[in-house]
Amino acid sequence: METVQELIARRDAALGGAYRLFYAKPVLFARGEGVYLYDQDGTAYLDAYNNVPSVGHCHPRVTEAVTAQLQTLNTHTRYLTTGVVDYAERLLATHAIDGHAMFTCTGSEANDLALRIARLHTGGTGVIVTADAYHGVTAAIAELSPSLGIQLAPHVRTVPAPPRAGDVAAAITDLNRHGIRLAAFLADSLFSSDGVLPDAPELSAVQDLVREAGGLYIADEVQSGFGRTGSHMWGYQRHGLAPDIVTMGKPMGNGMPIAGIVARHDVIEEFGRSARYFNTFGGNPVCVAAAAAVLDVLEAEHLPANAEATGAYLKAGLTRLAGDNPVLAEVRGAGLYFGVDVVDADGAPSGELAAAIVNGMRDRCVLISATGPFGHTLKIRPPLPFSGTHADQFLSVLTGVLRQLA
Repeated sequence: METVQELIARRDAALGGAYRLFYAKPVLFARGEGVYLYDQDGTAYLDAYNNVPSVGHCHPRVTEAVTAQLQTLNTHTRYLTTGVVDYAERLLATHAIDGHAMFTCTGSEANDLALRIARLHTGGTGVIVTADAYHGVTAAIAELSPSLGIQLAPHVRTVPAPPRAGDVAAAITDLNRHGIRLAAFLADSLFSSDGVLPDAPELSAVQDLVREAGGLYIADEVQSGFGRTGSHMWGYQRHGLAPDIVTMGKPMGNGMPIAGIVARHDVIEEFGRSARYFNTFGGNPVCVAAAAAVLDVLEAEHLPANAEATGAYLKAGLTRLAGDNPVLAEVRGAGLYFGVDVVDADGAPSGELAAAIVNGMRDRCVLISATGPFGHTLKIRPPLPFSGTHADQFLSVLTGVLRQLA
């Protein structure tokens, strides 16, 4: 049997240096089920990181829907098919927006499409994002993603997260001073890459400022959507917002490549008249079947309610643990998405200690990651079937890792 190191060497030779692997000791996984991943030896790893298989790895209802559709028909959206229309109607019904749905393959494409629509609708090019945001990897969207560490475009302004009205007003003023008209304010509703900051009390005021300046509010729900926050289907709903465009991705198809946007009728009307939109694989019948099954599972298994209940239980446990351990500082979260700050003996953010915790958890077969401006925030976002029993397992392992670090 090929060793992990042998496969890593082959991977490096075939894929090159731009790719990265998680953990100091990468894991070779053979299969997944529910909230667990299994390596070649059958060892189970508790997945407390992956929000892509949001209803659980290899959920039978999703895999059966995909298999059945793949055996029947798979084509593009220029042919008339029932599935994409049925799904669009169901998806629109979950949003408080009188609008249309459009489909892509990835969240990056969804944000790219939203940006194109916003610029056409407003006549502007300027975009405001948060200081450590991540919104995707297309050329246009990478320039709006400070967390990638690349040069931002001249038409981009950043504000600290969570956004405050005064900072956004100043960014708008600066754009105007440089002759740049505002097109959009683009924000992840959990500010995940900024360190997981679910509470943003001034977002309604920000939304008003953006519209007064002639721009659109784009809610990036790739991280916070599909019941992740527990209390609401969509993260923007927690903040009482009414976005002009909502973008969606990762969890939509539970691992199948489907993403998209929902936008107000008047916002999308001119784009529909003046620009053709075609995406060969966006909204294809197989991926739509997966997405429809995800909605079925969310409802049938009451997963948003589980995210709220289990999330509250896990947050209480993390808060107790932080109170007893000086390495852990603030605990933040909504539903089943948490950020836990890691600090050194002087109380300063420590990416090094956070990495040690992440790798210590991996060595004990629990998977998490880290985020934030200093890489010092533990990122915990398990699949939505995560239960109280899984939370206990997680807390027990984290306690052991912290004890060893101490």
